[in-house]
Amino acid sequence: MSSVSDVIQRHYDEIVRRWTEDATRAASARGLESPELKNIMPTYLASLADGAGGPDAARAERRRYVESHVAARLRQGFHVAEVVEEFALLGRCISRMWADVPPAARPDVEDVERLFSELHGASADVISLFSEHMRDDEQTEKRYLRLIQKVASEALAVDAASLGERLKEVLLLVMDALGAQSAALLLREATPSRLGTVVSAGIGVEALSRYATELGVSDEDPGSGLEAEATTMEVSDDLRRQGVRALLGIRLATRHALKGVMYVGVDQARDFTARERRRLESLSERLTVHLDNAKLYSDLLAKVETLQEERELRERFVSVLAHDLRGPLSAAKVATQLLLRRPEVMEERRDLARRIDQNIERTDRMVRDLLDANRIRAGEQLSLQFAPCDLRSIAREVIEELSIIHGERFLLVADAPVEGFWSEDELRRALWNLTSNAVKYGASDSPVTLTVARTASGARVSVHNEGRAISQSDQDLLFKPFSRTRSAREGPSKGWGLGLTLVWGCAQAHGGRVSIESKEPTGTTFTLELPLDSRPGAAVGA
Repeated sequence: MSSVSDVIQRHYDEIVRRWTEDATRAASARGLESPELKNIMPTYLASLADGAGGPDAARAERRRYVESHVAARLRQGFHVAEVVEEFALLGRCISRMWADVPPAARPDVEDVERLFSELHGASADVISLFSEHMRDDEQTEKRYLRLIQKVASEALAVDAASLGERLKEVLLLVMDALGAQSAALLLREATPSRLGTVVSAGIGVEALSRYATELGVSDEDPGSGLEAEATTMEVSDDLRRQGVRALLGIRLATRHALKGVMYVGVDQARDFTARERRRLESLSERLTVHLDNAKLYSDLLAKVETLQEERELRERFVSVLAHDLRGPLSAAKVATQLLLRRPEVMEERRDLARRIDQNIERTDRMVRDLLDANRIRAGEQLSLQFAPCDLRSIAREVIEELSIIHGERFLLVADAPVEGFWSEDELRRALWNLTSNAVKYGASDSPVTLTVARTASGARVSVHNEGRAISQSDQDLLFKPFSRTRSAREGPSKGWGLGLTLVWGCAQAHGGRVSIESKEPTGTTFTLELPLDSRPGAAVGA
């Protein structure tokens, strides 16, 4: 009668061969790569030949073999049931060696029971090791998730200059969690024209940043469905030259205003394990949630700030409106009372009637400006009547009117008439607003210059004044209703902040554009560009 040890020693090579074939088929059926032996299972088999169920030292040695085998399978992405099955396969391969021999030549029952008891113990060790690993893995993942929550929640609350550094902290955490050597994040708002932020860390940062930027965020991105899934990406030659051999990508499946893709790279040409994919999906999901929440919170704060600004504007507008309308109305009322008291001198007091008319016209102009500004703010286009007119003549009339108030400090540069189909009244109001602003906020000892000229595509009129330049932050707000620069708010000149909004609306209604150039020491120039015939553009916008 043979012992189990004798059977293993005589048929060692055959057992290893059969086990390898069976284990490979089992792995392939589950979509896994062929198992790598790494001399662990053959060594474990050889230890069984030394006597199954031997002394404690032998058991401890076999326990170390099991630990090494489990560690290797974890790296390869095996599940616990798949590793337990490998030990069951080993038992079946060993038992086949005496299946066809006479009963007298087979190991006795107790010897066979000791073998399968040993293999059962190995399976129990596998389950225990996997459970211990999963507990540690879960705690590790929770720690990374807590860190990502902290960093991601703060990332979009900082200024743009610091945003990249905060997101880089996220990438370093992801790299540490996955044992990766490089990572990149492409993050932008949903508006297609905005690229947003590209952050990278680790080896090959420049190549990885280019890779993320060129790939962009589109329907072809990894995980483009509603649920993001980690996807193995093709490694470009540029990345390979910088040490990145394998790349995993996952879409940040945001539900709101953000879109993005995260990439992690390793310096080995290998496939990513199921554990690595699952961890990247878990980390990216949590990152997405916190970035989304941070973005929503940021948008909410911006909305609250906008509403607060609008409330302040309304309050300021009501105050200015009451003040500005009271002046011309009071003057008209006083003049009317004087006429009513002395009707016999009506013919002699034509100047009072003229003053009444002027103040009522001034009041009407204020109301018309306010209504037009509200139309522009609501996204509507001004309704204009177009007719042939001369831009040079309009500029000259504006200068003559303002010269009565401010004196001879205006200069008109125009070599010839510039004629086109425009709204004369609207252009007069726009030029009046630009020129009066130049007087208010320009250097008092320098002239205001109006330049009218034909261009290759139409006509152009510019208003230039010397003096302090307008900051870029103020320039970005100039054409919004009720918006005034800081110097205008702090200065003695009062106003509603509607003049430049009406200029912008005039340009849009004519199918043109208005722009500003302001720098030290050349001063400020507003330029209004128009097509020679504004009727087609007005018809399209109507």
